[in-house]
Amino acid sequence: MDIPRKVPRTFLAVDDCIAKLLRDIIPFNESSGGKRVIAIQKETIHGLLLKNIPRPLVLAIEEAFSVGAQRAYAAAQGMDEGHLPHVVGQLRHFHMNEAFHRALAANNASPCPIRGSGIVSGRTGVFTLARFNAKDKLWNNARRSNTRRQMSEANRAIEPLVQSGLFSGYDAPADAVAFFVGCFAGSLRIQPEAPITMQIAVPDRHMRQWLFRESLDKFIQRYDMPASLQNDMARPKLKANVGKDLEKDGTSR
Repeated sequence: MDIPRKVPRTFLAVDDCIAKLLRDIIPFNESSGGKRVIAIQKETIHGLLLKNIPRPLVLAIEEAFSVGAQRAYAAAQGMDEGHLPHVVGQLRHFHMNEAFHRALAANNASPCPIRGSGIVSGRTGVFTLARFNAKDKLWNNARRSNTRRQMSEANRAIEPLVQSGLFSGYDAPADAVAFFVGCFAGSLRIQPEAPITMQIAVPDRHMRQWLFRESLDKFIQRYDMPASLQNDMARPKLKANVGKDLEKDGTSR
């Protein structure tokens, strides 16, 4: 017959302390049958963005896009109607680049020097930030730039956060890339002085699909949400045949 061993009083005291600590830090969950459940949060693209890009910088970029677009349209007034759309497009590039550069500099995001029509980029946390303009809902020009495609190769490291089954295991990245996109109507008859929407977008390594894409309005709201309520509203699914049949989403050309 086994005789129950007497548990040392010291061990009981330690167990009581651990039990009390768990009661304090782990909330009671009625939906789990009265059990206390530890929620393990998975890293996400939007979570990585929020950790590395300060809210003031996002707000400054949002304002910069509006200011740059307004200045571009004002500067184009008086030009011949025959080439006015092209003039406005060119001026948007230069004025929005300058405004973007100022927003990066004012928020310690290390902007590169402005050089001609080249891409302006900055750095915050693990993210390199850049920008481009596109027609609303039709981003045909996203892949036209060799520089943007080369920059996007860094996002190989974060692809497993979207669909781990297609890629090897995830390690915290040292480098990643995100783009701020000014989306215009495509006609000077519709809101020519400002973007229809402004978005933040994270491409895959080939810049053929988007790991994350969201309007700045929605993204800025995430800074006020508790981590436990963060919910990736985009939920993109990468195709298994990455690199093929990707013209349908309008992001490659």
